[in-house]
Amino acid sequence: MAFGQVVIGPPGSGKTTYCNGMSQFLQLLGRKVVVINLDPANDALPYDCAVNIEDLIKLSDVMNEHSLGPNGGLVYCMDYLEKNIDWLQSKLEPLVRDHYLLFDFPGQVELFFLHENAKRVILRLIKKLDLRLTAVHLVDAHLCSDAGKYVSALLLSLSTMLHLELPHVNVLSKIDLIENYGKLDFNLDFYTDVQDLSYLQYSLDRDPRAAKYRKLTKELCEVIENFGLVDFTTLDIQAC
Repeated sequence: MAFGQVVIGPPGSGKTTYCNGMSQFLQLLGRKVVVINLDPANDALPYDCAVNIEDLIKLSDVMNEHSLGPNGGLVYCMDYLEKNIDWLQSKLEPLVRDHYLLFDFPGQVELFFLHENAKRVILRLIKKLDLRLTAVHLVDAHLCSDAGKYVSALLLSLSTMLHLELPHVNVLSKIDLIENYGKLDFNLDFYTDVQDLSYLQYSLDRDPRAAKYRKLTKELCEVIENFGLVDFTTLDIQAC
């Protein structure tokens, strides 16, 4: 049995930085840890990865060969990884005996709440290698400065939780930079605890662009509150 984290989140949320910082933190604690890069578009890694999907497939090659854009290319890469899951399994088998695993996934959010490929890859590894994995879902804290974007982040987090069906931690990353985007409408606890989203309506009403979506936003907030699953912890990886 081995333990690890599935690190996911939108582009720019800090997944690779998190994996780098977390691996250093665990090493300082005396834990053996390895990072597995499963992002075929990530060619500037700050960490030494034990397994790199670019040894199997590269996004740039897929885009050139099949005339795909980056989003379609990433879906293709995940599909290719699923079909070649034995390659990944063979790479991981020597590591699971005594290492903690950090999986650095792509930032295309559709892979984790819409498409099934990434989920099937994760579930296959859990079953075949007897893994205990937790999803760590990073969301850039600056989204709290805009009520509409914050509701979108909540909906993405909820959809991802329901789709992956893993133990799940939602993280507001780059919390040290949040003040750069202006004063928040509410205390930080409001955004981390996700309680009584009706208060957001005041902020939304001040935005003329959100007026015609008022009813939709209200309904979405009620869906999020009715599930009662989403909350956030905060992270400044530089302080770890």
